[in-house]
Amino acid sequence: MIYNYDLKTVGLIVGIALVAVHLIGVIYAKGMKRLAQAFPRSRAMGVALLGIATAWAFWLVATMDLGEFSGMRSMLKMIVPIACVLTYFFVEDFLSVRALGMILLLLAEPVLEAAFLRPEQGKLLLVVLAYGWIIFGMFWVGMPYLMRDQIAWLAKSNARWMAACFGGILYGAVVIFCALAYFQSQY
Repeated sequence: MIYNYDLKTVGLIVGIALVAVHLIGVIYAKGMKRLAQAFPRSRAMGVALLGIATAWAFWLVATMDLGEFSGMRSMLKMIVPIACVLTYFFVEDFLSVRALGMILLLLAEPVLEAAFLRPEQGKLLLVVLAYGWIIFGMFWVGMPYLMRDQIAWLAKSNARWMAACFGGILYGAVVIFCALAYFQSQY
């Protein structure tokens, strides 16, 4: 195991994050729509998110068990920052979307690891969410214009935006409820 997180803790963190982000989307709908529409082309957000993804990937390469690839650890530790620099200079279009996709791919692993071999049925809420992050992450890294189109579709109608926000709040609330009521601490 790479991460040593408890399912209850992960459920609470994910649930609170879902509720908080979507609640902000409801309270500041107009401003958040503008921010969301500007996000795909935001160079500053792209650089910040790419930095986070690079630091996370570097930490993983430096600390995790690489098995038969352990002999290549020092080379991989050089490749990660080089890949970051090359991405920054040569993948300019939609850098923020691509970097967010990378973070979603990295974020799915601790969630899936926390749910691995756990008997609680509520863990499926986290598993489905993590696989959703993986699917969106892969598409956003490979075809980042899709996020721009998805945001434009959501922001086109106030009803769509609010439905998405309230759906996220509801999903987060159910995850929090399951974490508090059903998920057992492993420690």
